[in-house]
Amino acid sequence: MQPYFFWMKLHRNLVFAVIDALNLIFTEGQYADKVVEKILKRDKRWGSRDRGFIAETTYEMVRYKRLYAKISEVNEPYSRSNLFRMWAVWAVLKGIQLPDWKQIAPTPERRIKGRFDEFSKIRKYRESIPDWLDALGEGALGERLWTKEIAALNQQAEVVLRVNTLKTTKDKLQKELMDGGVLTDPLKGYPLALKLRERSNVFSSDSFKNGWFEVQDASSQLVGDFLDVKPGMRVVDACAGAGGKTLHLAALMENKGQLIALDIYANKLKELKRRARRNSAHNIEPRIIESTKVIKKLHNSADRVLIDAPCTGLGVLRRNPDAKWKLQPEFLEKITKTQKEILFGYSKMVKPGGKLAYITCSILPVENEKQVQGFLESEEGKNFALVDEKHIYASKSGFDGFYMALMVKK
Repeated sequence: MQPYFFWMKLHRNLVFAVIDALNLIFTEGQYADKVVEKILKRDKRWGSRDRGFIAETTYEMVRYKRLYAKISEVNEPYSRSNLFRMWAVWAVLKGIQLPDWKQIAPTPERRIKGRFDEFSKIRKYRESIPDWLDALGEGALGERLWTKEIAALNQQAEVVLRVNTLKTTKDKLQKELMDGGVLTDPLKGYPLALKLRERSNVFSSDSFKNGWFEVQDASSQLVGDFLDVKPGMRVVDACAGAGGKTLHLAALMENKGQLIALDIYANKLKELKRRARRNSAHNIEPRIIESTKVIKKLHNSADRVLIDAPCTGLGVLRRNPDAKWKLQPEFLEKITKTQKEILFGYSKMVKPGGKLAYITCSILPVENEKQVQGFLESEEGKNFALVDEKHIYASKSGFDGFYMALMVKK
């Protein structure tokens, strides 16, 4: 599908909306997804193409911030005129004729293209990443894999749905969506996945409101089957958040058994309750972790424990491109310490013969196999054995980067 800007006239209010969004993201440090959501509500007259232009352009400029800033010779903190210069670079590289507006100074198109050719030969500019992150990625994965992976993580994420089998089947959902003008394709190797052929607002569809599906990346959908849950089990989702994976587990358990959803944030569990009602997932029991007592009460009692650990999120840069600019080297040190504490503490909930899955949406070994290795060699992990391990790379799968390790308690 060709991007919106190839077949639409540039309107001043749309470009200004992009500049406003970039100002909030780059200068005020706000999250890109929240900013785009807010900006799109600004004018009710905007149609789907207008909204598409704003969202796609904003995300692409966030994705390639360093490259566009380098070409346009501007430095942070960016003024509005800096942001217009960066936008003009984006437009020239897209082959868009620049409008005759006073905000856009005379733009040397040949110089822009020449500088693009020059900087595109250097990975940290081409893929638009901070120096420290580029060095870290290459050191962790090796030059060849890192070069492929960071390029794949700079692609726009496709929209993938997970069929809610508590309510419908894949065939019924596909037909229902098609009747509403939304075309999808099944994905081989992902039993409950349907991929949208074109981006559209599926949240306004009746099938979403009726709980027939959730939006969930294909890599994330692998987690439920990996944990090997069965109806009637006691399962603990230890870092449930708003419950994307919890809802999948409830469906795989056919609403039978007990599914305890733990999190330290009450507002996320409140959102999970709302989603569970829509999904008709009745066996979910949200519990907020207010003290260590919550975990102690569950020691040696769970058939399955899922630890979807907090992480750098490097595997999901396709959908959160601003994370590249928010991440700092010291955060990695902090988060690996947290991961270790969670793995060592929450693993005690697994009963003998039960299984534990440790998952991250990162591609860094220090957050993944090195954490599992350290756990298995420790006093807390001596009764566990590694059963299965998967590294999922965006450059190979076409979906989010993930790590999954399954351990059994002897």
